[in-house]
Amino acid sequence: MGTVFKYGDNVDTDVIIPARHLSTSDPKELAAHCMEDIDKEFVKKVKEGDIIVAGSNFGCGSSREHAPIAIKASGIRCVIAPTFARIFYRNSFNTGLPILECEEAAAKIDAGDEVVVDFTTGKITNATKNEVYWSEPFPPFIRKIIESGGLVNYVKENL
Repeated sequence: MGTVFKYGDNVDTDVIIPARHLSTSDPKELAAHCMEDIDKEFVKKVKEGDIIVAGSNFGCGSSREHAPIAIKASGIRCVIAPTFARIFYRNSFNTGLPILECEEAAAKIDAGDEVVVDFTTGKITNATKNEVYWSEPFPPFIRKIIESGGLVNYVKENL
């Protein structure tokens, strides 16, 4: 179960990890600055297993892989949104960050709600409101990539 951080539409990669912090690719250093231009309290409050819920087009902007790396390294278990920018969508799986598209969940879940996600079934349970929402579950090969920590690790494990 994770606590929700809620954001609006069009959260771009420049606010997920500001360009001024791109001189490193160290996940811990990136996590220390995650979301700081949209939510100064995020890095102080985020805990392992928490969840980001956002509006449409999450991850728009530049194609940097630093954004999903920063989110994952901050402790976020998954990101839920109605839609994701195409390159962020791909980069998330490549880096092992689970993301779910679910318009109903994105609309009904509020900041601070406690949420449980089952990636096998696509079931999203809002324990705070006693509501259930459904997204498409990950196909088995995508689950394996995520469980491996990303595409590079998956390939190394399966060579």
